[in-house]
Amino acid sequence: MNQLTSHALPAEETLSEYERDLVAWLEKQASILRAGKFETLDLHNLVEELEAMAGRDRRELASRLAVLLTHLLKCQFQPDQKSSSWIDTIREQRDEIAALLEQSPSLRQLVHEYSQDAYQRAVKRAVDQTGLASSAFPTRNPFTAEQILDETFLP
Repeated sequence: MNQLTSHALPAEETLSEYERDLVAWLEKQASILRAGKFETLDLHNLVEELEAMAGRDRRELASRLAVLLTHLLKCQFQPDQKSSSWIDTIREQRDEIAALLEQSPSLRQLVHEYSQDAYQRAVKRAVDQTGLASSAFPTRNPFTAEQILDETFLP
């Protein structure tokens, strides 16, 4: 064995099945669950993956809200520059948020809270994209959760 390979990666045999191939490990855990062999589940890693999945959905909601709010602000504060691209981005974000909320209805209760945090990021993006000063935008989110989700609402 040469020096380059001895330090490159941990030996394959020292990695757990979970670390070697996540998809194969997930499929095996699903098979174990279906078979009712609960005592053989990798509970520690299974719990971590389930928590990570929930976190990904929450992060996706927050990220999509920030993009959506950025474009709503641009439409409100630069109406003469409103473009089909902006409208398309608004529609796409609303569609993806709606799909996420349909798949995970419990996230709906987070829309108001997350939109308040996402608004601060949206203002920064709107400043960068419009050239307007941050003082041109309201300090608090001017859009209600209903307006944010309403596919017919445009400022």
